Amino acid sequence: MEAVTIVWTVSGAMLMAAVLLTLYRCLRGPSTLDRLVGIDTLVALIICALAVWIAATLDTTIVPAIVALSLISFIGSISVARFRVRDDE
Repeated sequence: MEAVTIVWTVSGAMLMAAVLLTLYRCLRGPSTLDRLVGIDTLVALIICALAVWIAATLDTTIVPAIVALSLISFIGSISVARFRVRDDE
């Protein structure tokens, strides 16, 4: 195996492990803000995975999708944080 292939494989495995841990946090989170942080982290991991895909294939047509995804995620996070309903304990 080539060294670059090993790097892509390790990057993919680490991103997959991070996604699984983040999904656990999203499902287990006791409050809405915990879930919001989990979803923000999940979107950031998806953006990182797309960036790894771009680096692996040298195809830059996905870059506008990364920008759009990050902007939508930011707007959504701000909206939920601003208008969220208080959690009852």
